[in-house]
Amino acid sequence: MHDTSPDILIGTTKGTFILRGEPGRKRWSVAGPFCDGWPINHVIGCPRTGTIWAGGGSDFHGAGVWRSDDKGVSWSLTRLTRGTLDDWAANDPQFAEMIGWTDSPLPFADGFTQIWSLCAAHGRLYAGAKPATLLASDDMGETWRCIDSLTDHPSAESWNPGAAGLTLHTIVPDPDDARKLWVGISAAGVFATEDGGATWERRNRLSNAEACGHHDHPAAPRDGETGHCVHNMRRAAGPEDLLYQQNHHGVWRSSDGGRSWDDITPGLPSTFGFPIHVHPRDGRMIWTLPLNGDQAGRYPPDAAAAVWRSADGGATWQDQRNGLPQSACFFTVLRQAMAGDTCDPAGVYFGTNSGSVFATADEGETWSEIARHLPTILSVEVLERA
Repeated sequence: MHDTSPDILIGTTKGTFILRGEPGRKRWSVAGPFCDGWPINHVIGCPRTGTIWAGGGSDFHGAGVWRSDDKGVSWSLTRLTRGTLDDWAANDPQFAEMIGWTDSPLPFADGFTQIWSLCAAHGRLYAGAKPATLLASDDMGETWRCIDSLTDHPSAESWNPGAAGLTLHTIVPDPDDARKLWVGISAAGVFATEDGGATWERRNRLSNAEACGHHDHPAAPRDGETGHCVHNMRRAAGPEDLLYQQNHHGVWRSSDGGRSWDDITPGLPSTFGFPIHVHPRDGRMIWTLPLNGDQAGRYPPDAAAAVWRSADGGATWQDQRNGLPQSACFFTVLRQAMAGDTCDPAGVYFGTNSGSVFATADEGETWSEIARHLPTILSVEVLERA
């Protein structure tokens, strides 16, 4: 096992937090909050440089991306859109002075309200926004442009918002090919490009539509496609385009880059859940955290927490409960709130809407609570130390 522990980057409703680990992944300390208490939907970092980016915002703040070049000690903000605070400041000089506001135009005016996801790959930084917009930065966050080819997709008029709005919440790069990228939009489904964003293909087709039948729930499989309300998606390591997704109505696997999807939900206690995670080296090992359904409270079935692991690509599932609360557990784990490290054995981490972070250093055999009483956790990512 590696002798170092990663940093755990946490986005919350009240800013960014960092859990700094001691050697052996046994003891952790909490740093934060950072980013002036902004709602932060996603935090990522570069292990080579130590740079950290945090994306978020709100109707009040507008949308923006925070950046730290010193591993979280200091932060700078690139604002992208206006919020209510701009209207207040424009009409209240004292408020404007208090917050250091200027009337400099913002690059996207009021085009979107929040940054929901971030991804750094092949020297480029991507950001997903609400409503569904994909942005790219070729100077790692200083300036941004909109990838209009996705926004102008022929299907865009049919995109419907999920409960949290029309959000582009998942960005999945190909580690070897900069031209290939997948995104997840709720509730429009999976889109992929293989030409660097010039064109996009919608990829929600069922591998066996007749066997899946028809479901009345609007987020369920129907009309030959998986439910368009994809919650999270991951690509497995390796040359094949092996993808997994947890959506509003099941867990799915695609061995062809999303061109067709197989249902791997059987064996899980429910179809509903938010996050999914893939082992860093074994593409057949995955973890998910089922919840009891969107109309039943969205907490672990029987109020007993369990992470479910498959070691065979979803053919069978095993519940992992050791160290997790087994009674009166009503937390929710949101779509971006599960991640893992590359240690051996691999570590997995997840955060809850009740402010706890749980971790395993043995691939799920045992779990421990490594932080508690944080604000509502919206995202968890791992920053490994170079």
